[in-house]
Amino acid sequence: MAAKKNGRQATRGGNGAQKPAWLWVLVGMLLGIGLMLVVLGKDWAPLLRKKNLPQPNPEATAPRESETPVAEAKPPPKKNYDFYQVLPEAEVVIPDAELSAKAKAEKQARANPAAPATAPGTAPAGTAAPAAGARYVLQTSSYPDPKAADEAKAKLALSGFSAQVQPVTINGKTWHRVRLGPYASASELEAAKKSLAENGISAIALKEQPAQ
Repeated sequence: MAAKKNGRQATRGGNGAQKPAWLWVLVGMLLGIGLMLVVLGKDWAPLLRKKNLPQPNPEATAPRESETPVAEAKPPPKKNYDFYQVLPEAEVVIPDAELSAKAKAEKQARANPAAPATAPGTAPAGTAAPAAGARYVLQTSSYPDPKAADEAKAKLALSGFSAQVQPVTINGKTWHRVRLGPYASASELEAAKKSLAENGISAIALKEQPAQ
């Protein structure tokens, strides 16, 4: 009876013995290698990496050279003033050559008081006599905008010149003329014009006719 009992226990022990741990490790390694081979064979690895990376927008395109915004060149500012806004019936523009001749004649007359006096209403030889009551002025600019004329007047004042703004209507449009004067003689007019030029300011010489 004892032998049978021992035999039964031996049989149970043989059938119920556990497998060694290294065997399970080996099986796990084989399964891992097999799974890795399947992933590589199916090319699943790049797909897994792409899921974690930001995807590019297929509709986005790089801007073409023609589409690149370029700063537009600003056109040069338009001229907003005019020197020659004068009243033809009341004002005469004096050319530089004529102004120089008038000023020279006046200087010669002052230097030689013994010269024969000119008749009333006449002028030294080679010059035109100004009409009685005529006066000389300098015009630096003429603006349709009164504010621009006032700014020009202020700039002249900073340079030491006293100017006035004179509004006048010419051909149905109002102009605001910036003027200096009046001057009693061509010599004074020429000297003032040269002084303006030395300060970089252009001007035209005018002779205002007396009102009829």
